[in-house]
Amino acid sequence: MAQARRRRSFAVISHPDAGKSTLTEALALHARVIAEAGAVHGKAGRRGVVSDWMEMERARGISITSAALQFAYGDTVVNLLDTPGHADFSEDTYRVLSAVDSAVMLLDAAKGLEPQTLKLFDVCRHRGIPVITFINKWDRPGREALELCDELTQRLDLAPMPLTWPVGEAGRFRGVLDVRDDAFVAFERTVGGATVAEEHRLSAERAAEEVGEDFARAREEVELVTASGGEFDAAAYLRGTATPVLFGAAVLNFGVRHLLDLLVELAPRPEPRVDVEGNPRPLNSEFSAFVFKVQTGMDPAHRDQVAFARVCSGAFERGMVVTNATTKRPFATKYAHQVFGQQRSTVDVAYPGDVIGLVNASALRVGDTLYSGKPAVRFPGLPSFAPAHFAVARPADLSKAKQFRKGVEQLSSEGVVQLLTSDSRGDAAPVFAAVGPMQFEVAAHRMEHEFNSPVKLDRLPYSTVRRLVDPAQRALVDAGRNSEVLTRADGTDLALFVDDMSMRLLLRRHPELRLETLVASGA
Repeated sequence: MAQARRRRSFAVISHPDAGKSTLTEALALHARVIAEAGAVHGKAGRRGVVSDWMEMERARGISITSAALQFAYGDTVVNLLDTPGHADFSEDTYRVLSAVDSAVMLLDAAKGLEPQTLKLFDVCRHRGIPVITFINKWDRPGREALELCDELTQRLDLAPMPLTWPVGEAGRFRGVLDVRDDAFVAFERTVGGATVAEEHRLSAERAAEEVGEDFARAREEVELVTASGGEFDAAAYLRGTATPVLFGAAVLNFGVRHLLDLLVELAPRPEPRVDVEGNPRPLNSEFSAFVFKVQTGMDPAHRDQVAFARVCSGAFERGMVVTNATTKRPFATKYAHQVFGQQRSTVDVAYPGDVIGLVNASALRVGDTLYSGKPAVRFPGLPSFAPAHFAVARPADLSKAKQFRKGVEQLSSEGVVQLLTSDSRGDAAPVFAAVGPMQFEVAAHRMEHEFNSPVKLDRLPYSTVRRLVDPAQRALVDAGRNSEVLTRADGTDLALFVDDMSMRLLLRRHPELRLETLVASGA
């Protein structure tokens, strides 16, 4: 399908503070979608980045939610998903990676590969998502370019294929060597880096004269990398065995245009998605999509709920009535938006690879499949990670019980926290389960400010969790002094233990007890 071939859908992944949101804005700036780029910390009078819309994000300078941005670049339609970098929000990042065809791995020039980047790359490798590497912050002191490339090989078994190379060491960024045509590209600084940096291109001969030793050194370093297997190979990139490498400074908009051009040229187009029966659904089949994220409160004036869905096949047309494969119920798509951070515009039609925001989507949950026509189709659901932190939630004001129940249900449906209940604890004291403790902070903040129901969170001592295979064995776990069984909102029975020793002792007493490991955080 011609429209699908125009689409490029990718995510930006990295460790916190590597500059993801800044890069997202810089890419949108180069596509001429926005007039000025923001800065995560809003210094020098610049506004906050478009993709960070939640109050806590702006206050802390981090991305908590995932942002979906769509824009045109030439004849290409770009769907860019900016993911949370903080490890506490690994589940949200995993969901986003299920909705893209490629990823940009963003590295800090001074820090290189960091723990969260490694985890996210493992997810990309597991899902077969090819990765382009952008080494950021070359305007600041950092490590040697060759050392950073060596790290990709040694720690990720990923062959670096440089397409741009920095001229001047980190902190003295003079421009880049465009490896494919051996030219030098210099950039002009703009006030606060708020507008596109003008580029000046010099041939290798002129650069050798005017730039001198820095340019000569860059060429020598590139030759070292290419001589050791770093020549560009598009097939190796698509196989996930090699990564194109580019250098730049997103906050100054240096080197960003090269990245955007490369994504348009190289990133894979949408492919048929495999359904639960293992059959690829052709792109030209009737409409189908899957929901990978649900978010409430993006528009404070309306407090509506938006379900983000990746179109997998066919053409979406606003107003069409589709079927939710989970509930078998119809869903009307009268209110459908293209989303640019917190800003929205009505979408009338969308194609495979596009991400659409379905408004007033209280009937939709993460992992739902939407389709039109027959036969029915259902795509595999998204796994929930093994939670590592648990807290009993109670309303701080008992007169707000109704708001409390509504807020708890909403946060659970969005995946902000996992919701656990049991008959013994009752509905009035649900347990919040989280991959990381910051999820509790987000939940408490939203309960107070969006649902007008402040909560008290009492931490539970559990640190080990397994799936209880046979519900009939629930009493064996509940009888233990350091364990209990709670049921997750998706119906999964989770056996919680204070520590591994408590679990092993119970298994020793009851070897018939059947427990299974869950998907681990960041796995």
